[in-house]
Amino acid sequence: MAILAGMPKVRIHYIRGPIWAKTNEQIRKQVIEGKSPVTGKPTMAEIVEMLTKPLTAEEKQMGEIRRDRGPATYTGTAQELQKLYLEKRYTDFMPIILPTEELVDDMLKGTSHAPDEVVGRMNPGSDAGDTWTYTVKDCAVNAVMAGAKPEYFPLILAIASGNQTSINISDNGFAAAAVVNGTIRDEIGLNYDVGAVGPYAHANVAVGRAWNLISINGGNCGKIGTTYMGTVGNAQNALATIIAENEEASPFEPLAVRRSNSPAAKGYGFGNAPGGASPKYKRGDNVVTLLSGWGVLSAANWKVNAWQSLMDYPKIIKGIYEQQNPGLFGTFIILSPPIANFVKDAGFDTVEALNKYILQPDPATQADAPAAKPGARGGMGMMGGGIELIVTGSSNNNYWMAGGLRPGQAIAIDNWR
Repeated sequence: MAILAGMPKVRIHYIRGPIWAKTNEQIRKQVIEGKSPVTGKPTMAEIVEMLTKPLTAEEKQMGEIRRDRGPATYTGTAQELQKLYLEKRYTDFMPIILPTEELVDDMLKGTSHAPDEVVGRMNPGSDAGDTWTYTVKDCAVNAVMAGAKPEYFPLILAIASGNQTSINISDNGFAAAAVVNGTIRDEIGLNYDVGAVGPYAHANVAVGRAWNLISINGGNCGKIGTTYMGTVGNAQNALATIIAENEEASPFEPLAVRRSNSPAAKGYGFGNAPGGASPKYKRGDNVVTLLSGWGVLSAANWKVNAWQSLMDYPKIIKGIYEQQNPGLFGTFIILSPPIANFVKDAGFDTVEALNKYILQPDPATQADAPAAKPGARGGMGMMGGGIELIVTGSSNNNYWMAGGLRPGQAIAIDNWR
């Protein structure tokens, strides 16, 4: 922030952290009476010195540090260029497809948009770095590096146009994901059957990796210690998760259709139609919905989902919802087709009906609790509270997933053909 404000030499004192979860006595001893973990000087003495010592000539200099895009091309052997890309941190530390002019030109055939058209703007998720812009050609370069095919490129551009990084700066190590609906799932070979949330289909992997590389090279993301500060990190940062919904096996409307037709849709990333109206998507429309949050894991992780001879899945989902942190990313449920049909057979023909049940207080556990407003536990991005839900995967067993992800923008993919 200081650099972006034109004060590259501003004085900064570092304290021992984090502060939260400590007693006043611990803060007094460890922080106020402690030493800077960087300089080793007593905290208060260094703060006083910084506030009273006259500025040096260097510290008085104003200026900004701006991005150096580097040369347009590089030369060398394939081995030398792989090493160069690693050293300059143009990659995710995995080998890449070298973006030759021929391959980039081939990728650009996947869209009718001009190579120099600006696709979006991105920063690491805070003021830690300046906001970078990237063009169609920039995205093509990163798509080639990720191993994508030209037919994947409209989806990659749609994701990139959302201005959402897949690698956030936060100490939490936030995860990113995207849900794809429509006929493009089969057109480019996205997997929505066995292993649908995993990395075992070329389209899912290449699109997710392209999003990561665009975040790194187009948005200044993922630099350890500056634009990535995950305290323990998140394995889901290795590859942005691209999930194709199994619409054919789902008893519910697809995510994009359901959310765009919700009365609460306006203000949640749908207002990109002419005149600011919310577009109404229908089944078959090619749409990608961007998500961010903590990530997801097997629902077997929750105690309320202990296996029994008979399983009340709506009640289990309600129990998981009540255990989730409601304030930031809400509750995101990924049901396999068998679990989705269990829910339907229990009397819930729509996700809205399921949410109505979930939001009803349980008399057995809420007797002494203060009255809550309807939808108060929903978190950002949950339409009026409750859960958000998609159906994907196969029917070979009763496994499913849950966690915290906030649905954001829903972007029409065909606009980028």
